[in-house]
Amino acid sequence: MFGIFKKSPKSYFSPEENEVIVEAIRKAEQRTSGEIRVYVEGKCKLVNPVHRAKAVFHQLKMEQTAARNGVLIYLAMDDRQLAVWGDEGIHQRVGDEFWNKEVALIISEFNQQHFVDGIVRIIRDIGEALVTHFPYDAAGDKNELSDDIVFGK
Repeated sequence: MFGIFKKSPKSYFSPEENEVIVEAIRKAEQRTSGEIRVYVEGKCKLVNPVHRAKAVFHQLKMEQTAARNGVLIYLAMDDRQLAVWGDEGIHQRVGDEFWNKEVALIISEFNQQHFVDGIVRIIRDIGEALVTHFPYDAAGDKNELSDDIVFGK
């Protein structure tokens, strides 16, 4: 429709902070065939943020990666909710204990108001897990998903 009627997404990060997060994704993905995405919205549209993360994961078609090794970091900033959803390829290798540990670490950072640092830390940790189980192969790997932060409504 008309551009003036479009609602722009609420900005939770400065342009510089956005770039720090995107650069962390790029660096993590340089060493793995895995894919990491960050999805940010104000309010969680479902009661359980894990269910919302799973829905967003499929909405973004992240299950279509060749090795099923995509990971979504879901954040509902106004509701102070988050979840991490890993596709079956990576989940089978790291399990619930890894995800629970990572969520606890990011919550610890968020409780100290270190939002960008917390996001960058979890991206690095997930990247290391992906490198361990899905190392980069120059002959066949390609960036299958955008590295940009996805902002919901």
